[in-house]
Amino acid sequence: MTMSFLSSFFTKETSVLGIDVGSSAVKVVQIKKKRGKAVLQTYGELALGPYGGLEIGRAVALPAEKTTEAIKDILRESKTTTTSCGAALPLSASLITFINIPPMPEKQVGDVVAIEARKYIPVPLNEVLLDYSIIPHEEAYAAQDEAAKTEQQGHEVLVVAIHNDFINEYQSIMLASGLAPSFYEVEIFSSIRAVVDQGVATSMIIDMGARSTKLYIVERGMLRASHIINKGSQDITLALSKALSVSVAEAESMKRTYGLKGGTEYKELTEIITVNLDYIFYEANSTLLAYQKKSSKNVSKIILTGGGVLLKGFTDLARISFQTDVVYADPFGRLETPAVLAEEFSHAGPEFAVAIGAALRRLSELE
Repeated sequence: MTMSFLSSFFTKETSVLGIDVGSSAVKVVQIKKKRGKAVLQTYGELALGPYGGLEIGRAVALPAEKTTEAIKDILRESKTTTTSCGAALPLSASLITFINIPPMPEKQVGDVVAIEARKYIPVPLNEVLLDYSIIPHEEAYAAQDEAAKTEQQGHEVLVVAIHNDFINEYQSIMLASGLAPSFYEVEIFSSIRAVVDQGVATSMIIDMGARSTKLYIVERGMLRASHIINKGSQDITLALSKALSVSVAEAESMKRTYGLKGGTEYKELTEIITVNLDYIFYEANSTLLAYQKKSSKNVSKIILTGGGVLLKGFTDLARISFQTDVVYADPFGRLETPAVLAEEFSHAGPEFAVAIGAALRRLSELE
């Protein structure tokens, strides 16, 4: 369990929470608006493995009552003072796709999207919550003649669908935990809000969790592609446990202590971790190259999020693999925080991107 508390006196300003229930941990962040800035009040993280009889760091599928218990525990231990929140939903619970539709007035787009979405969603539309966003056109189109515009533009639309049963289950958990979310959004959008700078550059977010690694390509602040790799940080731990004939708990401890920096004494440890990361980086490079070929645009930055990327030596290997700028996400940089804890925040940042992104949206709703 990793916890951190900030000694701040909570005043009458409205405070909000961001809640991120991941596969191996639950994270919470409480912020408030003060003098036009988002100010961090408290944050905390709690491993979920022990709630399912597994080790810390393991992905676990908990029943609703156990998830509720964990959320209540982290709220109490991090001394949160509000129930107003935004909650992130796992990417695996959603279907995200892009569709192209002919030129038409925007007011008609919703009806056409509902018709087209039936081709991609394997259940009746009345069983899902369907949302969409029109991708803005490139400014470059402005220089083309009208005939070319008519032929090329149309609308590219981002479509997101989540099954109603999943949302209802999440709502029940939040209610039982004493929370009052004003929205539920897929984690991908919380993460983008917290870690991607405004601008025209194209970035790829690599979010390495316990169960899987998620890839998001973002351009002008908009999601342009996503992909899930079914391998995460717990796969490294389990591979180490098997190859080195040590317990899962010991393998997790060795991984966190040495990572890729174990030297000759831990050569086998380094080799096993490298093999697993090489697979993830190969898949990520394939996604990156496919997007660059399709869009004729270079991905200029790799942003690392999720607890798995905190492995010692991860960034060094990533820079070799991607041959481009690789940085840790800095979501705490969006907040006003005590300067004395700057190093702690820079290290914890990748794990809290989703929770901070959800909290920032909830705070913006109050403006």
